[in-house]
Amino acid sequence: MDSQRAGCRKMTRFALTVIRHGETRLNKEKILQGQGVDEPLSETGFNQAEAAGIFLSNVKFTHLFSSDLTRTKQTMQGILEKNKFSKNMTVVHDSRLRERNYGAAEGRPLTDLRTMARAAGEEVPKFTPPGGETLNEVKMRGKDFFEFLCQLILKEASQKELSSKEALDNSLETSLAEVFPLGKNYGSKLNSDGSAPELVASVLVVSHGAYMRSLFGYFLGDLQCTLPTTISKSELASVSPNTGMNLFIVSFEEGKKVKPTLQCICMNLQDHLRGMTDTR
Repeated sequence: MDSQRAGCRKMTRFALTVIRHGETRLNKEKILQGQGVDEPLSETGFNQAEAAGIFLSNVKFTHLFSSDLTRTKQTMQGILEKNKFSKNMTVVHDSRLRERNYGAAEGRPLTDLRTMARAAGEEVPKFTPPGGETLNEVKMRGKDFFEFLCQLILKEASQKELSSKEALDNSLETSLAEVFPLGKNYGSKLNSDGSAPELVASVLVVSHGAYMRSLFGYFLGDLQCTLPTTISKSELASVSPNTGMNLFIVSFEEGKKVKPTLQCICMNLQDHLRGMTDTR
């Protein structure tokens, strides 16, 4: 029996959708918010969140995580108000998903940060303002959250398996596939040959631009995330637009003490914003 198991190890897979918050007035004015300036969404930002919610209205999410800052909370609320399956679920507000702390540069124009960096003989974004977080500190926050998330999903999947095989819900994958035109536009598919197991979870995370850039850099550099043929590594390193959508499939092989395998399905998706105008 052990040899049979060794020759056919089980895969556990879940979907991770990461969305940047909607626009704020300070985003528009190119003023750094970081963690210390807790600006709410602008009218445009609320409209973007609503558009994202309509776009994702038929997607079944099993877990909801948001930064605990106002702009992410409001974006998550706007998305869930339009969702047919997840609107009454509890959102976990996690401080590990906060934007990078920019210290003395918070509340100041982005041009000030560039000036500070030049004076220190450095360049943005590698420059750390006085009292701010280093890029490595932001990366470690993202790594800590992602590892926590993976352990949570694996634990829940194991508990479900003990109770019933019916716990696996193929509608999770179906609902994603209906929204994201995977093979047609992105050169990738969730389950192209039908051999991979069903998703055990579909996680929605709402966070911030610089934080997400750091998290995706960790996915690409440390975890060797694979990319669709239409996405370059430079695009993965860019800041996601407000309510830009990013979808990853995370896979684990049972019994192996290795890092998870990540597949990027789409990056910075903005299809939901087509036709939107700035109402301010």
